[in-house]
Amino acid sequence: MANYNTSVCEASDLLKNKSTWGSIKPEYVARMQLQNKFKTGLDVAKYTAKIMRQDMAEYDADTTTYTQSLGCWHGFVAQQKMISIKKNFGSTNKRYLYLSGWMIAAMRSEFGPLPDQSMHEKTAVPALIEEIYTFLRQADARELTKLFKQLDKAIKENDKVGEANITQLINNFETHIVPIIADIDAGFGNEEATYLLAKKMIEAGACCVQMENQVSDAKQCGHQAGKVTVPHEDFLAKINAVRYAFLELGVEDGVILARTDSLGAGLTQKIPVSKTPGDLASKYNGFLETSPLASLDDLKEGDMFIKQDGKLCKPNRLPNGLYKFREGTNFDRVVLDCVTSLQNGADLLWIETPIPHLETIASLVNAIRNEVPSAKLVYNNSPSFNWTLSFRQQAYDEMKSKGQDVSSYDRDSLMEEEYDGTPVSTLADDKIRAFQFESSQKAGIFHHLITLPTYHTASLSTDTLAKGYFGPEGMLAYVRDVQRKEIRVGLDCVKHQDMAGTYIGDAHKEYFSGEAALLAGGKDNTMNQFEVKSKKAKLMNNGVRNGHSNGAAIGGAR
Repeated sequence: MANYNTSVCEASDLLKNKSTWGSIKPEYVARMQLQNKFKTGLDVAKYTAKIMRQDMAEYDADTTTYTQSLGCWHGFVAQQKMISIKKNFGSTNKRYLYLSGWMIAAMRSEFGPLPDQSMHEKTAVPALIEEIYTFLRQADARELTKLFKQLDKAIKENDKVGEANITQLINNFETHIVPIIADIDAGFGNEEATYLLAKKMIEAGACCVQMENQVSDAKQCGHQAGKVTVPHEDFLAKINAVRYAFLELGVEDGVILARTDSLGAGLTQKIPVSKTPGDLASKYNGFLETSPLASLDDLKEGDMFIKQDGKLCKPNRLPNGLYKFREGTNFDRVVLDCVTSLQNGADLLWIETPIPHLETIASLVNAIRNEVPSAKLVYNNSPSFNWTLSFRQQAYDEMKSKGQDVSSYDRDSLMEEEYDGTPVSTLADDKIRAFQFESSQKAGIFHHLITLPTYHTASLSTDTLAKGYFGPEGMLAYVRDVQRKEIRVGLDCVKHQDMAGTYIGDAHKEYFSGEAALLAGGKDNTMNQFEVKSKKAKLMNNGVRNGHSNGAAIGGAR
């Protein structure tokens, strides 16, 4: 944050020679400038890209400093997340935002809810990025408005110590603006289409673009069947397109996140042309399921053949024209995908897995690091996983391997409520709690994200309120389970008029109209009913190992 007093002096110097601007106050100019640190989305992208690069370097030096994010489907959700982080932890350091293509398809399309198959409007992606950063800028403006109001009070009361302390808070103010990892799906078309959309996303503020190696017009959610991958040459062309977009716009630190779906994909749409033995196309084709061809006479009408290792063979083609990979090649295809992407411009990797199994993830990353030692992973802690069942089964297997009695458990039914509170569930919860820290240590995971958490929290909280409110509890359901909880935890949103910008608007009206300003605040505003004396949020410092110095708030103003 720029120095407040310096900004006032600079504004004062500017106004000295403006004889007709007598009603413009230099301190108000400085305040509005400080509240609008990021003038454009490109300013945001450049600023957050540097943060992300710094965090990546810090992780390389110390793997306990991993980063985290939650997926957000609206600017308000992203804003409340970052306000909560600052309130509870004192700093946004190592906390990002994630923009999920799944949630855009399900919640932001004009067609209504859609599956995650790239059927939504591509422009909805940069629109959401811009919306999110608009809300985060407003969070900055709102928090600074409160500090400016406190500063005015200290000046009016001639409280020099208070004035100095508040000025220091203003100078050290930490913005709510943080990096966004933004999902471009499979690029929404050819490489030119990918380039054009990436530009829009970067111009809106994205510093990190995530792209997957599926066929764009046959794209599926990573946790569903029917995934079809593209040859490496096609995917690398799109990586190049995104890099050119970053460089054209002056975001030299822009981050490309390359996702592979090959662990769960068994199909390809086309067979690339190999020019020399052992090239990328040859390696890709080497994974194809083929049938030996003794003679060209064995070919049927419309069949095709290729030559591999000096022999003719026929790739097995499905009725829909797609080609199958051999069973058991998934692991090697993932490794080749990742190594190839990193060696050709990608910065980070994303591997879709069927379950959150630490040893499986680590085995993949270790194989990749044999070729690229600095490889780092972004991992989807997906709601598509049944975390309870998966980790209870892992706990069950561990207990059984140690000779403990597991005869009272049915491994296939461990999700059932009857197992809550049992030793297997306690061990499973301990494993879930430690998963992010341990996997960042052992499996090279730089960033942990949950793609769709706020989709599920919106559903759960609405169900809870509807059940009580439309039932016998009536208004008590809202008062007890929403409003009173907001007050008890010090949630600013309980004063929703303030959160929507009432006090920002009042401050501006006073700047513009002086004593003639018609203000919305004041003693008759019902927001005053929610003032709670001596209510301060407590910073979280609970000893949980994560990327933030054991849960303690760290870092200064960014």
